[in-house]
Amino acid sequence: MFGAHVIKVGLSPLILEFLRRKVVTAIAMNGAGVIHDFELAFMGSTSEDVAAALADGSFGMAEETHAYLNRAIRDGAKKGWGLGRAVGAMINAKRLPYRRLSLLATCERLGVPATVHVAIGTDIIHQQSTADGAAIGRTSLADFRTLVGVVSTLGGGGVVGNFGSAVILPEVFLKAVSISRNLGHAVKDFTACDFDMIRHYRPAENVLKRPTLLGGQAIHITGHHELMIPLLVRAVTERL
Repeated sequence: MFGAHVIKVGLSPLILEFLRRKVVTAIAMNGAGVIHDFELAFMGSTSEDVAAALADGSFGMAEETHAYLNRAIRDGAKKGWGLGRAVGAMINAKRLPYRRLSLLATCERLGVPATVHVAIGTDIIHQQSTADGAAIGRTSLADFRTLVGVVSTLGGGGVVGNFGSAVILPEVFLKAVSISRNLGHAVKDFTACDFDMIRHYRPAENVLKRPTLLGGQAIHITGHHELMIPLLVRAVTERL
């Protein structure tokens, strides 16, 4: 589970390596992660000077990002897909020039669950008239149900990591744990990890502490993503 910053600072290739080696068997991101993932696939870079663009109201108004993503979400909703699959399939179908950098496109191609958990109004693609609230809600809800299925398999040695999401993914994860246990799955005795530049309340409580009360291990590592994720990848790779 990760926030958009992980993609924005250029760490997608490391996650892609873990996906190809089946070290990571599912990913979950917030809505902003979709934007950075798409822009990497579309033009090979993703960045915007928020402070400068906010002054004249141009922040988040790039037409291509809105048009491509909101169309993909509407199409995905009609097919009953989740948001992650819908965007990944669009990137692959349109053969965007840098699609090899896309986590969503790679997951769609490999058949790996890639879920997106949206809060309406938090992402730039909600700013223009092409945004369809019903389609966003339908596809994000489908992804939540997919995530519940993934979380239900964590018991007995699984690992879940949260990288840089301070609110949305810890809250979503906690509900997924509750639903899984309500349905009879023994979601306990797993390892929960949180990696972020500073420590936050919700990851500490909703990823580490509360879900592991029945058994398991909680690991809290504080540091910059650009340093900690490469070190983690190297450590796991050496063990493999």
